[in-house]
Amino acid sequence: MSDTAPPSINLSPSPHHARRDLSASAVAAGLVAVLVSFGGTAVLMVQAGHAAGLDAARIGSWIGSLSLVLGLGGAFYSLRTGLPVVMAWSTPGAALLVTALAGVPFNEAVGAFVLAAGLTLACGLFGWIDPILRRIPGEVAAAMLAGVLLNFGMGIFSNINKQPALVLAMCAAYLLCRRWAPRYAVLVVMAVAVAMAAAMGLMQVDQLDWRLTEFVWTTPAFSAQAAVSLGIPLFVVAMASQNLPGLAILQAAGYRPPASRLVAATGLLGLLAAPFGAHSVTMGAISAAICTGPEAHPDPGKRYIAAATYGVSYVALSIVAGAVAVFFQALPAALLAALAGLALLGTIMGGMAAAMANPQRREAALITLLATASGFSFWGIGSAFWGLAAGLVAHTAFEYKRTRAGA
Repeated sequence: MSDTAPPSINLSPSPHHARRDLSASAVAAGLVAVLVSFGGTAVLMVQAGHAAGLDAARIGSWIGSLSLVLGLGGAFYSLRTGLPVVMAWSTPGAALLVTALAGVPFNEAVGAFVLAAGLTLACGLFGWIDPILRRIPGEVAAAMLAGVLLNFGMGIFSNINKQPALVLAMCAAYLLCRRWAPRYAVLVVMAVAVAMAAAMGLMQVDQLDWRLTEFVWTTPAFSAQAAVSLGIPLFVVAMASQNLPGLAILQAAGYRPPASRLVAATGLLGLLAAPFGAHSVTMGAISAAICTGPEAHPDPGKRYIAAATYGVSYVALSIVAGAVAVFFQALPAALLAALAGLALLGTIMGGMAAAMANPQRREAALITLLATASGFSFWGIGSAFWGLAAGLVAHTAFEYKRTRAGA
């Protein structure tokens, strides 16, 4: 990390501190992170389940088991360490399964899920993550964060033409609150958005079936075909597209996460949940950015409450996971997009400022930001990884040039 990186933050609150640190802004940030992460990606697992011919019980078990373990894991580590630890399911992995799961017997798919989780656990136990994270300059990590989130910020304005009254009302509420009650801006925007969507008849929830989640066990079966077509790709995209970017986001915010330990925890949780249909537990990226941003709390040492709220909310959602997935499908896409963008404005601003703070590393940071924001993918791995890779290559080249020039 460079000298311009944010200061290290590593608190260990007791339960007494957690009660004292509770704030409406942190709780609101955690709830917004749930809305954005669950609402935007749970539908992928519903689609993958339908493509594989799974019944409603197994799809509910898939989403419910993931929600339960990632919620428990994130809440536990957040309250234990004082760091805003956000865990998530692998969104790129879910997208991969929409097409790759068709034609694969589900017990073999579960075997592939077990393989992917086992590889993740091994990476964490052997300590391979911390050395990688230490080699990422602070400016490059901050630029990757800004690049990942840039499209969310632009989504505020690109969605105005879809639901002008709704999005403009959300923007007005945000600006007014930022002027007079900045800590509660996201909470007020969320309330305004849901109230307006309901009043405008944009939420179609009359067909919801609020049945409890039935956790269905599937005994894993292992096959070379499923391992190659599902297991290894799931492991690669989880590590490259979510675990490394998610940890880099924590680092860019000034925290020093126990990276290998957290990755090992996601692997262990994935192993426990895989027989119930869970495809991959990872570190959160977008959701982590919401929980680590200034909107969660002005004091970075109290933002862990946002991550703990996120985790507890996921545990609650696991009880009726299938119905909740359908509920989020009923919310207007413009609402979720604008809410995410407004909640992330402060984080985008902070990431850009940190990325450009050091003139000697500014060009490498710019390359990182542009490559990440481009959204391109290669070998099924998203732009967050390739943006980091491009930035590290540029940083190494420029540092080598400066070293040679000074020799």
